[in-house]
Amino acid sequence: MGAPDIVDIEISKFANYLKGRNPQLVPLNSIIEPVKDRLIQARFDNYAKDGKYYGIDYHVGATVMFYNKEYLDQAGVDADSILTWDDFVEAGKKVVAATGKPMTTIEVTEHWTFYPLLSQYGSDIFTPDGDVILDNADNIKVLTFIKDMIYKHEIAIPAPGGFHHAEEYWAFMNQGGAASLMMPLWFMGRFVQYMPDLKGIIIIRPLPAWKPGGDRSAGMGGTGTVVTVQSKHQDLAVRFLEAAKLSKEGAIKTWTILGFDPLRWDVWDDPAMREDNIYTDYFGKDIFDILLEIKDEINPTVITDKYPLAIDLLKKNVCFKALRELSLTPEEALKEAARELRN
Repeated sequence: MGAPDIVDIEISKFANYLKGRNPQLVPLNSIIEPVKDRLIQARFDNYAKDGKYYGIDYHVGATVMFYNKEYLDQAGVDADSILTWDDFVEAGKKVVAATGKPMTTIEVTEHWTFYPLLSQYGSDIFTPDGDVILDNADNIKVLTFIKDMIYKHEIAIPAPGGFHHAEEYWAFMNQGGAASLMMPLWFMGRFVQYMPDLKGIIIIRPLPAWKPGGDRSAGMGGTGTVVTVQSKHQDLAVRFLEAAKLSKEGAIKTWTILGFDPLRWDVWDDPAMREDNIYTDYFGKDIFDILLEIKDEINPTVITDKYPLAIDLLKKNVCFKALRELSLTPEEALKEAARELRN
């Protein structure tokens, strides 16, 4: 006894709370299903089990590319002409030649480079039935491509500090360290707070697709807000979540107050989403025009009981060993992690 009425659970730990036949969380179908056609469905599947939705995220977490327009201009590259990852590599070669700066940075102690590209490719760590597919051919191809960007094409470098939330990395980027950065949209807040010198220089575009017409984003990260079964005010708590996160007014305030991409895509073209704030001042007013282009190109991620372990393995073993330490090939690193998950 004693659990709060409402709790936030980070996505990588959420599966821990869905274990067993009867999760100790209140199903939220009654407030989600009436507006389901206006929601980014993939972000609700992350918190579902047996047809019941147990959590509501704060944001879509749409992964995008943040480009340094000054560097692209110096290289004669138009961001809107980078349609595929092959285009990205070729553009990167021009940027490196013209500016001496790497086209992009790769996380080697976190998963925010590998996992979005894996999801965008149409793959995942697990099947919906929970089978481990981390070491499948698609995932090996994705990790090999990332490695090749660093060591074969020489357009990328490991992120200073190992990942995109390192203080060394923010200082590096604030000084114009690289020409692009791939992260979920919520990383806008890091730019505004830690990289103020890039204001007006960084533009946001969809991810390059793996092939023409392919998906150009991935929903990453998140925190699911839940109502616990121990709550003595379950109905009130559920209705509060409905107002705060699923109503049109709540969705708009998700952006205007928190700076997150709301779960309700039908507010993305609302005039309130274009009013001046610290994010439009920094990145311009076309942020949600970009998101409307890619709203149907975000795959759900499969969350199982082993998901927390899988993310730890990606961060500590797979990415570091295959991309930084180079002690294992991408295939070897993925097979080693997959074996541990299966055991």
